Amino acid sequence: MAVKKLKSNLEISGIAPNLLLKDIENTAPFIFKGEIQTDGKERAYLAKLIHYKKNLNLLKHLDLTEYFYLCMSAHWSTAGTFVPTNVDNQIREGLWKHGQAGAHMDRMARITIDSWNWDYQQVTNRKSYNPSNGQVMSTHEGTWLSVAIGAYNALIKNKKQALADEVADVMLAEIEKEEKLLIELREKRDHINFLRSTALMAHNFGDFDRVMDQWLMPEENSFRSRCYKLGHQLNSNYSPILVYAGQVNKRFLSVENHRHMSMRQPRALRRSHHFLIPVGPFMDLWGKTLGESQQLNNPERGEIVAAFFEGFKRQDKAQGYARAYRGLINALPQNLDTLQADLPYDVVQDIKKSPFQVIADQTEEEFNHKFAQDLEEFVCPLTNWKF
Repeated sequence: MAVKKLKSNLEISGIAPNLLLKDIENTAPFIFKGEIQTDGKERAYLAKLIHYKKNLNLLKHLDLTEYFYLCMSAHWSTAGTFVPTNVDNQIREGLWKHGQAGAHMDRMARITIDSWNWDYQQVTNRKSYNPSNGQVMSTHEGTWLSVAIGAYNALIKNKKQALADEVADVMLAEIEKEEKLLIELREKRDHINFLRSTALMAHNFGDFDRVMDQWLMPEENSFRSRCYKLGHQLNSNYSPILVYAGQVNKRFLSVENHRHMSMRQPRALRRSHHFLIPVGPFMDLWGKTLGESQQLNNPERGEIVAAFFEGFKRQDKAQGYARAYRGLINALPQNLDTLQADLPYDVVQDIKKSPFQVIADQTEEEFNHKFAQDLEEFVCPLTNWKF
């Protein structure tokens, strides 16, 4: 990979700052159009992106700390979009091993700790909720864990034990937060939010595990043994709820939550943060939003429906796109007939005789009830737990 040198003399092997900003604008243009709130400390990373967009010359003068902050901001702002920025390995490992990292590591670690509290709610719909206390969880917690474990390893290697311990404490707090959320949702019999949460937890701990492996953390490392494979292996430090949730995700939701490649084609979906994809398969409300929005026209909706059907055909047994389709067409004055001029005739006919239509014909109540019923009957093979 070619090395780029900024006017500040910072050499980077990752993406140039100006190109990174273009990538953000490509996948999340709404950030720069006044659609989202950027006030307050927890949204400062979004405000910073807008500031750089208005002052592009500043990007030539970044030091390593500020470039790290830019990469973090880029990933936080796009991780919930259809085309996330490709800076994962930079913020998880590459920049921590940069030749100038020694002089910047403390500040980078502080940014990492602070980012645990960044407000991501406007830049992702991949969320679950605990309605009783307003707690939200998303895949951003996994993004954070994957950066934090990179920071921890870098700090240990550079003999910064005290700061490494601070990072470790926050990682443990995040794990405990997710554990508590799952326990409470199970206790409250909130089947749908519990199911959503298992998909998010599996993603989050999966990212965490991958970066532990990426940094070659030895098996005898005490922190690794405390936190590794939490969704896969019983661990005396934590409730079996984590392994149970991992098995629930494997059984019910893993096929639904993937890269959504088919949804990258309809560029109109990038227009608003309201159009970001939620946790599958519970996509009825998302589809309704797309059907009702004044920001979309019918040709664009036709393209989206075609992408739903294409995604369904690609992803065997996934049902979320059919649910989104139902929400979208039910919001139109004449249902699918509203889009008859905007969809090829053969696509419409294929939809009508496909299992896609059968899934879409169920009401949201029927669909969710079936998932809840199946969850009630499921017995976890590793814990013997039932919901």
